[in-house]
Amino acid sequence: MPSRRDWLKGAAAMLLVREALAQGRLEQGVYRRQGDVRISGDSVSTGADGEVVFVVDKDAVLVRRNSGLSILKTGLRIVSGAVLSVFGDGRRQLRTPSANIGIRGTAVYLEVEPSRTYVCTCYGEAVLEPRGDPAARETVRTLHHEQPRYIMAEGAPQMIMRAPVVNHTDAELVFLESLVGREPPFVGKGFKPY
Repeated sequence: MPSRRDWLKGAAAMLLVREALAQGRLEQGVYRRQGDVRISGDSVSTGADGEVVFVVDKDAVLVRRNSGLSILKTGLRIVSGAVLSVFGDGRRQLRTPSANIGIRGTAVYLEVEPSRTYVCTCYGEAVLEPRGDPAARETVRTLHHEQPRYIMAEGAPQMIMRAPVVNHTDAELVFLESLVGREPPFVGKGFKPY
């Protein structure tokens, strides 16, 4: 009969194996990695010089410097920094400290700061919901970056505000979509590129 010590060793070994398998799943999807990038299980963080591009199923993600996120079964939890993502068919949830964003077959660029979340629905549909006031929810449908928004943290006098298009390009979207065998819907439609 195994002793308590043997059982604890076995349990510790199982945790290590589970961690290695989880890390391998994400590591296998890494397309490009530069600078300080840490991947632990389904979490990714980048340092001041870090950037990583990875693919999970039909979704492709570019994580910029000084960012932290976790991959969830339903989408992403972005804690800090900037993330550009393209998503295949189906619904996903993007969570930040100040916002819950429901998307469907969409490209989204996010910048997360303590007082607000910047979100550009590059194309597709997104439901923007401030965590501090869910009733201020707004649905945006875009073809080509028409409705970027700031979603403010709790306590702001206005929870969702118009914003400019910043810090992401159409070339990056084309690149991410190519990793999952797609093309952005604006290609060949006469849109002026960002």
